[in-house]
Parts: sequence; structure tokens; C-alpha cells
Amino acid sequence: MAIPELLASTATDLERIGSRLSAVNATAVGPTTVLVSAGSDEVSAAVASLFSRHAQEYQAWSARVSTFHAHFVQTLTTGAGMYHAAEAANVSPLQQTLDVVNAPTQLLLGRPLIGNGANGGPGQNGGNGGLLYGDGGNGGSSTTPGQPGGNGGAAGLVGNGGAGGAGGAGANGGAGGNGGLFYGNGGLAEPAGRPASWGQRR
Repeated sequence: MAIPELLASTATDLERIGSRLSAVNATAVGPTTVLVSAGSDEVSAAVASLFSRHAQEYQAWSARVSTFHAHFVQTLTTGAGMYHAAEAANVSPLQQTLDVVNAPTQLLLGRPLIGNGANGGPGQNGGNGGLLYGDGGNGGSSTTPGQPGGNGGAAGLVGNGGAGGAGGAGANGGAGGNGGLFYGNGGLAEPAGRPASWGQRR
């Protein structure tokens, strides 16, 4: 779970707890703060007065805690919103920069300069990873009997090859994509009819 969603979920849970505590405290006001003396003697009156004072102090502290709790929940909720806004602001320029950098190689060679290849659809090959950096996309698993799985996409200089997709009933899975030339592992296939086929390390 991402941090903004975690903060929002926590705030919701705490708000629910606060509502229940407030309801319990409100229910306890009458029976605890206004105690009737058990008898007409001084001891009974003193005991009733003592418990009433303690109950009133409890209610006063409870009100302070409820106020703090409400502020804390509000802070969490605000923090989640601010974190989400900051993430969106940071991702947008970075993605725009990557789009500009990747456009020429994507147009000329059909693969990005930096970035992971797309995963293939059912029975389709995974896309190749970026020429400089990026993992190959996974080959798509076939759901049609007799149709082989898609091959995993290859990495460029640095990155792991994509895993081959599983073949349909009676068909082989796709081959794993080759790992990066300088660094990376070949992708593993999940064939239906024969042992797994690894892509090359390179």
C-alpha cells in the first residue's frame, strides 16, 4: 500500500475509534458525575462526592484528549493529501523528461533509451527494455490450447530479460529474454510442454 493511502486509511480508523470513545464518554456522563448518596450519613455523602469529582475530572480530561485526537486525525488527513500532491508534482516532470529522451529511439528502433519494456498480451512477446537501462517485458501467457506463450523481451546494456509466457495446453512457453550486455540475468520461461528455457546472460 502507498504511503498516502496508508495515511488516509489510518486517519479513517482513528476517526472511527474517536467517535466510539466520544459516544462511550457521553453515555457515562450522567451515571458517573451525578451520584446519589447511598445513605444520609456523612460517609456516604463524602464517598458520592469523591466519585463525582473523579468522574468530572475524567470528563474534563476526556474532552481534552478528544480535541487532541481530532487535531491528530486532521493532521494525518492533511498529510496524506500533501504527500499525494507532492508525489504527483514530482512524477509529472520526470515522466515528461523520459518521454522526450525516449522519443527518438522509440521512433527509430521501437524501444526506449531508458525504461522497462511493456508486458505482452496473451500469447504476445514482451517489449524490449531500454537500450541503456531497463528490463524486458514479460511474454504473455497463452489461454488458447496449442498456442505458445510469448517470448520475454530483451534488456539492453543493463537490465534483466523478461520472463517467457506459459504456453496453452499442449504448447510450449516462450523463451526468456536475454539479460543486459553488461549486467543482468536472462528471463525464465514457463513452458507447458518442456523444461523452462532461460534467456542468455550476454
